[in-house]
Parts: sequence; structure tokens; C-alpha cells
Amino acid sequence: MQSPFIVELNEQNFRQVLEGSVTTPVLIHFWAPSHQESSVIRPQLNTLAQSYNGAFTLAFLDCEKEHHIASQFGVQALPTIALFVNGQPADGLGGPQSIEAIQAMLAKHLPSQDELDFQQAMALLQSQEHTQALTILEKLEDEFKQKGEVKLALAECYLALQQASFASELLAQIPLEYQDNYYKGLVAKLELLQQAANSPELQNLEQKLSLKPDDLAIVLELSLAYHQVNRDEEALQLLWSFLKADLNTKDGELKKAFMDILAALGQGHPVAGKYRRQLYSMLY
Repeated sequence: MQSPFIVELNEQNFRQVLEGSVTTPVLIHFWAPSHQESSVIRPQLNTLAQSYNGAFTLAFLDCEKEHHIASQFGVQALPTIALFVNGQPADGLGGPQSIEAIQAMLAKHLPSQDELDFQQAMALLQSQEHTQALTILEKLEDEFKQKGEVKLALAECYLALQQASFASELLAQIPLEYQDNYYKGLVAKLELLQQAANSPELQNLEQKLSLKPDDLAIVLELSLAYHQVNRDEEALQLLWSFLKADLNTKDGELKKAFMDILAALGQGHPVAGKYRRQLYSMLY
């Protein structure tokens, strides 16, 4: 199935496609089936357009089949790449080019991949799809994650998924210029989440463990209590502090609780990933 942002230019559609560059840049690849150097990069261009997910329209013009259109553009040699923005030619490349060179040209005129991914994540947040948004946000480049708006979006995801420790760490790093009503609302949500996650029952178990730090029954009870209020990192850390010495301690009950929490968190959870790696390092 042809992508909606990859088209083959012809007499019927080329004016409409060019007019579309007023809202979405259009990258035209002038090629010919008999010209190997212009044909070989087509699959890579397709992949590039898919990765940009509609940030530009990729248009292929077969100069043998549509030679009248090619002559209107004044194409002298194949392959030729031309970028149109706002209905006008904005940039171009002549002769055989690497896909990296084409990417570099596009980067001067289009949002970066991180910016596009962030826009997609923000749309997911608007739809309350926090898990999907978090998956995208966590894959952004580390430098891009330092932006205040990205940290706020991450904090919102963690709060929605009741991961108070991650949200707290991020909100503590928000620059003053980003501390608006959105930020204040997230701080208020964090405070409510922290209150709910620190009940008198939990405090009582923590006190018991402080008096009997090697009591495995208390360790098991407290770790499960942490998990119930989404303090999963603390639950896993507590269990691991004993499991790393003996995976079968307390007849395997601690290991079962540990594995159950990992399973509940799922494959994409960063805390679960951290402790899975530690577990696998012991097993293999």
C-alpha cells in the first residue's frame, strides 16, 4: 500500500503536489528506470520519508515517462533532488548522492527527528495515552531530553503511571521559566501521589524492618506493600538486596515476588529493565 506522503508525479497531479509544498515541503527525486545511479537510492528515500512520518512529501518523477514535466523543471542530469517549500525551490542536489547527504539537506529545512517524535508524543498525551507517549519520549536523544518541555512531558507520563520517584526527580530540574501553571499542576499531583504512597501501614512496616533488617517475612511484606502503591523501584531494590546473595532465599518466595513485580511492570519499563539486566547477569 502506497504511503500518503510518497507519490509518483505525473501530468495530472504534479501541480497539486507542488501547491501542497505551501503547507508541507516536497522533495522531488528526478530519476529514470534506465539510469541505475538514480534508481538505486529509491528504497532508501522511501525509508527516509516513512521515518519522517509526513513532515515532507516525497515525489518521484520518472524523467523518461514524464519528460515534458522534467523539461519544465530544467533538469539537466540524473539523478537530481529538489526541495520545494512554500511553492518555491528551496534547495537541491545534483548527481549521485548518499542518503546521509540528502538527510543533511533536509535537516536545514525540516524539524529534527527528535522534534517530530516529541510532537507525536505530545499528541498521545492529549489523548491520555501515557504509556505510548513515554515509550517515545524515553527514546529521544539525551541532549534533547534536557529541554524543559520534554522534562515536563516525561514527568506527566510518570505521574499518570504512578512512578512518583521519576516524576519528582524531573520536576526538581525544571528551570524557572517553565514553572507555569502546567508545572504547578504536576507538582500538586506529585504531592498527592506521595501522600498516598506513604501510608501509616507502610511506615509501620518500615519501622519493623529497621528493627529487624534481616527478617525476610517483613522484607517480603514490605516489598509487596511498596508494589501496591507503585513504589516499584523501592520494592525491587529491597528484594534484590537479598536475592543478589542467594536467588533461592526464603524458599524462593522473594524471587517469585521479584519476578511478579517485573512481569507487572512489563517489558518497556525502565526500572524493570534495570533489574532484569542485573538478574540476567547472575543467571548467565
